Amino acid sequence: MVEPFVINDMVVKPGTRLTVDIPVSVLSNHTPINLSVHVVHGKRPGPVMFLSAAVHGDEVIGVEIVRRVLNAPALRSLRGTLLCVPIVNGFGFINHSRYLPDRRDLNRSFPGSAKGSLAGQLANLFMTEIVARSDIGIDLHSAAQHRVNLPQIRVSGEGNRAHELAESFGAPVVLESSYREGSLRMAAHEAGVDVLVYEAGEALRFDEFAARIGLKGVLRVMKKLGMVPTKAVADTKTKPHFANTSHWMRAPRGGMLRAFRTIGDSVRAGDILGVVSDPIGDDETELVVKTGGVIIGRTNLPGINQGDALFHIAHVRRMDVVEKYVDQAEKEFEFDPLFDEDEII
Repeated sequence: MVEPFVINDMVVKPGTRLTVDIPVSVLSNHTPINLSVHVVHGKRPGPVMFLSAAVHGDEVIGVEIVRRVLNAPALRSLRGTLLCVPIVNGFGFINHSRYLPDRRDLNRSFPGSAKGSLAGQLANLFMTEIVARSDIGIDLHSAAQHRVNLPQIRVSGEGNRAHELAESFGAPVVLESSYREGSLRMAAHEAGVDVLVYEAGEALRFDEFAARIGLKGVLRVMKKLGMVPTKAVADTKTKPHFANTSHWMRAPRGGMLRAFRTIGDSVRAGDILGVVSDPIGDDETELVVKTGGVIIGRTNLPGINQGDALFHIAHVRRMDVVEKYVDQAEKEFEFDPLFDEDEII
């Protein structure tokens, strides 16, 4: 017998769904800000999984992925409970900003404090109401403004469960990265909850390729956990590739960047990724790769300053295979129905 799911004194009966607004704060003009959680509570027992987006308020691709997950037919046969928080940082989302009004980064404020700063209070609320009730979580992110990320999963180097779920997700690359102090992933780990971080696309933009990989990835993880039927989503035809190190190629000087390569491209030592020149073009500097790998992130800005991060290169064993994976994924999605513009906005 499955018991009702109770959150913020609201009761969600088995086989139903409900949006619960948890009060966070009130703006200076007396407008309330809530942490809105859409609860899908299955008729049959299973894990509790949370799906969160817009921890950074300008990273909107996750909001669209959450919307698509909530509309997936597979949820009609859900086992367990899904807690979807499409916008964690409502303050930043309204202002198209990564940060909260006090310029704090929410993803450096976990686990927070009920009597701390606004960021600390929001982090504490999320940990108490969402993370503490969950067995597993997926946190959806994008690159920062003026950058773009290849769809990828971030996990720590510890534990086999997170690695298994990361492989099930099916992003082209899984980057093993250490926990960062104050991050949701670290705070959740300390609370005994594994969290996968999905990085894809760019801030303030929707990216159809990133959204489709994100949707299928979430459903694949849910299938792996037994939360949705095995026929809910097909497994990826090629396995993702793990990388335990990466580096950023930075601008050797200020100027105008002409990039020759982009995300998903494999590069080898000696390859030229682009050229930095002055606006007139009299003086040019080539960007030569020293350590090969796959480009998983890059800047979109042509005007750059010395030291700017330009290309993020993950060190994988089989670079050519990752390129083939991206090509295969793009072909798979060619056969998916395209969304009309009014369905995406």
